Amino acid sequence: MLSKHITHQTSKNSNTFIYSTMARPTPASSMRNEHWMFDDAMNERIRSTHAPDGRVVDVTQVLQVTRNVLRHIIPNINLSMNGHIDASDDQTNLSAVDGALDALHKICCELSCKCSRGGDAHATTMAIFNMLSSYSWGAKVVLTLAAFAVNFGEFWLIAQLCTSNPLAKSVALLKQPDISEHSQTLKSHFDALSKLINAMFDVTKCIVELTQLHSSKYISIGELPLSTAMAHIHTATYWIIASVVACTGQITGIIGMRHVFPIPTLEAWELSSLEHKVSSIHEHLQSGLRLCYERIDEKKLMEAFEHFKRTIETPQVDNLKILQNIFGKEENLLNPDRAEVCINVLRRKHVLLLISDLYISQEEIRVLEDVYKERVSSGLNYEIIWLPIVDRTTWNDDYDQEKFSKLQSIMSWYTVSQHVAIEPAVIKYIRGEWGFVKKPIAVTLSPQGKVLCPNALNMMWIWGNSAFPFSSEKEESFWKATPWTLDLLVGRLEPNLPTWVSQQKLVCFYGGVKMEWIESFTTATKAVAEALGIGIEMVYVGKKNASERVKKITGLIREKELSRAWEDNNVWFFWNLLESMLYSKNQHGKTIENDVIKQEVMTMLGYDSSKNGWAVFYTGSGGMVKANGEKVLSTMDKFDEWKNLAKQMGFVPALREKLEGVIPRHHCTRLILPSNGGRIPERVQCAECGRPMELNFLYRCCAE
Repeated sequence: MLSKHITHQTSKNSNTFIYSTMARPTPASSMRNEHWMFDDAMNERIRSTHAPDGRVVDVTQVLQVTRNVLRHIIPNINLSMNGHIDASDDQTNLSAVDGALDALHKICCELSCKCSRGGDAHATTMAIFNMLSSYSWGAKVVLTLAAFAVNFGEFWLIAQLCTSNPLAKSVALLKQPDISEHSQTLKSHFDALSKLINAMFDVTKCIVELTQLHSSKYISIGELPLSTAMAHIHTATYWIIASVVACTGQITGIIGMRHVFPIPTLEAWELSSLEHKVSSIHEHLQSGLRLCYERIDEKKLMEAFEHFKRTIETPQVDNLKILQNIFGKEENLLNPDRAEVCINVLRRKHVLLLISDLYISQEEIRVLEDVYKERVSSGLNYEIIWLPIVDRTTWNDDYDQEKFSKLQSIMSWYTVSQHVAIEPAVIKYIRGEWGFVKKPIAVTLSPQGKVLCPNALNMMWIWGNSAFPFSSEKEESFWKATPWTLDLLVGRLEPNLPTWVSQQKLVCFYGGVKMEWIESFTTATKAVAEALGIGIEMVYVGKKNASERVKKITGLIREKELSRAWEDNNVWFFWNLLESMLYSKNQHGKTIENDVIKQEVMTMLGYDSSKNGWAVFYTGSGGMVKANGEKVLSTMDKFDEWKNLAKQMGFVPALREKLEGVIPRHHCTRLILPSNGGRIPERVQCAECGRPMELNFLYRCCAE
């Protein structure tokens, strides 16, 4: 902080310029003690001069012209007009600014008069406050800074033209010295002056922005954080006007030097001290403005969110208004041929909104593409639009854009033309109301814009195009007619199943990634089937999210001829099919207590989440039986204990009875489910003992 009285001598014959500041301020209780704050008495003195009468000054125009003047004087200065203040044209006409030019002229005179006589800087500052009592805080600083620009501009015009213009040369001889000959001597002085002017301009912009926020419908003067930001606007205004007075005093001091140019170390230090103070104020105001704009953006987002919510929940004539709300100003899409088309081409069509991030897998795209292409042969008329959900704040123009473009290129349906095409309020609705987190979803819109299902991907995976128009009602009716069978699990993946069943073979599907267990289990099971004299077909179906290990094991199984093994695509689809069944049941509010299929699916997923393998056995007449790897291998190894029972009842019924009698000494069953918008089953029973399982959270960066 400057000492209570700072005196600097501009030349031997010049007047003494006294800069007075108040005593150290009492800090506000909610903030740290800033060196630019004042005590209550000084705060009240400044506020008492403020009596705005509502007069309007286009401060943006005045500030723009002021900026242009200062940039001509100091070419390298950074006086940006970015942010929330619009820059106006260079040729702005200020004649229409009511009374502002008169006030500006009076400030010019006040600065020239008081500073040239070496007056009290604080008194001059307060005089300007009184002169501008009828104006807003923003207008006060803008007009004062403009007055300084006028005086500084006149000084610089003469300095620049005096060597080439006879009139300027004559004026210079009468008014000011030729500073061009002493540029190196004055360099530190003008460097400090430049930094202070830049800081003053930054704070002035902040004050203008805060003043303009008064008229915003999204934030009020008495509301946090605007009330906090405005609490020190009078102090900031004081320091801008005081800095103008100091800068004018410095320029006046140079004029008073005439032919004597000592190295102005003290003067440059004073400007640097003020620049530090004003920069600190700028940081404080910037922080307050940032919070204000965040609050405004939140309210705008919520307003747009409520508008979209009302629109999508209100019956419409067609789907066009919904689609227009989703894309906002973006009215064009890329069609399957990658040509730009107007969004109107989707009017009154069944539309599926495919919603994902940039990490949607190629397998998901491939399966959906198969269903999408089959719609033509099925005589169905629906379209898909990809809506990528991306974080605009972390978007990388190189990596993310390449990924976005690559996904676009492999999709055979409509896509957005730009990654930012979807309105933020719509993204908020998608996350909050439709439950999108990371796993892709497909929201069904009827030709009238009604949401038929918040996620149709599940039923598309399970039943394909037969589930059209992919409504929740259609999904419910399908489940009522669908029993728990092996055909539901693998019917679309294993074309040989009907043949095997007709041949009365024992069919076994098994999974896991422990090669030792796989060899032991397949060997023991084939030995049991041989002992019973029945044909057997065994198929390895891998493990969820373990593609590399599954590939390796599949190769070994085929090499050793242990059993059949599915290709990678079928393995992926099988596990996603199980998850889709689970999420479909959750979507309809089913529980394991009242839904057999959900109970069976969760048991299968629980087997896969555990470390051991598992197996499902099926015969056309005996139904299905399943067990985890340790349990089923132990039972096969003890086949002699239930051989006679198997000959009497059949393999599957006998195995079921034997397994029910096996009580493991210890078990630890896990069930890992991907996050899906918070739709997690509240209660899950253990597949081994039936007791409620404990819920934990698992965070995983990579599936494998």
